[in-house]
Amino acid sequence: MPLAHVLWIGGPPGSGKTTVATALARRYGLRWYGADTRTWEHRDRALAAGIAAAARWERLSPAERWATTDDDEFLALSLHRERGPMVVDDVRALPPSPLVVAEGSTVPAAAVSSGAADPARAVWLIPTPEFQRAQLQERALPAGPSRMFGLLRQVIEQEAREHGAPVLVVDGSLTLAETVAAVEERFAAALGAGPVATTVAERRVLLREANEAIVAQVRGFHSRPWASGDGESAVREFLCECGDPACQATQELPIAKAAGRPVLAPGHG
Repeated sequence: MPLAHVLWIGGPPGSGKTTVATALARRYGLRWYGADTRTWEHRDRALAAGIAAAARWERLSPAERWATTDDDEFLALSLHRERGPMVVDDVRALPPSPLVVAEGSTVPAAAVSSGAADPARAVWLIPTPEFQRAQLQERALPAGPSRMFGLLRQVIEQEAREHGAPVLVVDGSLTLAETVAAVEERFAAALGAGPVATTVAERRVLLREANEAIVAQVRGFHSRPWASGDGESAVREFLCECGDPACQATQELPIAKAAGRPVLAPGHG
């Protein structure tokens, strides 16, 4: 059955999909679903299902995971294909109101060809290799993850074409604001029809939910037996929860300070 309450934004890392999705969620009062925040939940589901690549990932050290030179093994370890149906299951379980903007590298293009995603409410942001490399270099990623993300760019673009998913090529010719505007225009009819959160209180609940998802992602990572470091002191970027539709402020905070309490930019209340 088509999920009429969902706007889908797919694409590989370095395409800007999270920034676009959260900008629209804040502007219109939407529920943000970021597939990255479900990474460890999905990996646990894969382990329970007996998926060999999931078990292999957990056995390997972080350095060993990135040492493989085999692209097929790299892709298998990412669980890219296995997580796609999990994303659809997650989104299907969300309340039908307000609209959900679901984004992530594991958002499956097959959702379009299967009928779960309305093509008018879906877009895949596909960066050129040059644009993606520039974005990943700004993050100062190690060579292993950068290689993985480049491989995912190729795979996700191929999947989008094969399944008839609408594509917006991201090559740097548009500013970030212009990219947001292009996606906003594509979704104009859906955004106009709603439903969306209208009160400040409703918006704040959605923003708290988004920030708690980020907290859960970091804690999920640090709960793995092979993880190192103190998750509670890890610093991440969080959305200001003031609930003003015009607010696009963020705050960098340790996980311990963002968990269980409102995140507000200075002067926002």
